[in-house]
Amino acid sequence: MTNKIAHHLTDSLLMAYSSGNLSEAFSLAVATHVSLCDECRARLGAFDSVGGALLEQSELPEMSQGSMAAALAAAKGKPVEPRAARSAPRRAGVLPPPLQDYVGGDLEAVKWRSVGMGVRQAILPIKGEATARLLHIRAGAAVPDHGHKGMELTLVLQGAFMDADDRFARGDIEIATEDLEHTPIADIGEDCICLAVTDAPLKFNSWVARAAQPFLRI
Repeated sequence: MTNKIAHHLTDSLLMAYSSGNLSEAFSLAVATHVSLCDECRARLGAFDSVGGALLEQSELPEMSQGSMAAALAAAKGKPVEPRAARSAPRRAGVLPPPLQDYVGGDLEAVKWRSVGMGVRQAILPIKGEATARLLHIRAGAAVPDHGHKGMELTLVLQGAFMDADDRFARGDIEIATEDLEHTPIADIGEDCICLAVTDAPLKFNSWVARAAQPFLRI
């Protein structure tokens, strides 16, 4: 069944993902949204096609003598480490396949930690400075009022949340930058589960939230 998605990724994010220029955390957010969104998947396919055509037209430099041997020698003894989360098979559920690879299954495999005020989180094993976490927000609960020092992508996986005049449901992605200050509130009908990715700490207005911030890695 195709999801009716109203909030999509920008062309710049899709192009950066297509060219391999996104961090692991933001790549995960893009891959997860694309797995749910027909429109963004089609746009990504178009960018991939353009990139492939440009690559075919470019002149590749000749490899120097011994370069292949050097590459093999550098890689020798460094096997690819499988992600620990891949121990469980993928199956249909709330979490799309890209996320199940990180969690090790669907929601029952998530190790939630309470952060108070009806919100739980699970920080994902991501390399790099950007962070990715799953958020479980109790129906009707609000995330503390905050701004941003960088970019935050929030992808809804279950339920929905309201933010100002917009409603974000499963598959919708909110792109928040430094000019946005908001207080997302989960719809009352169902607990809201989201994937949130940030490249800088949030700016909370509440001193309580600021005091807890270092411990919660938000």
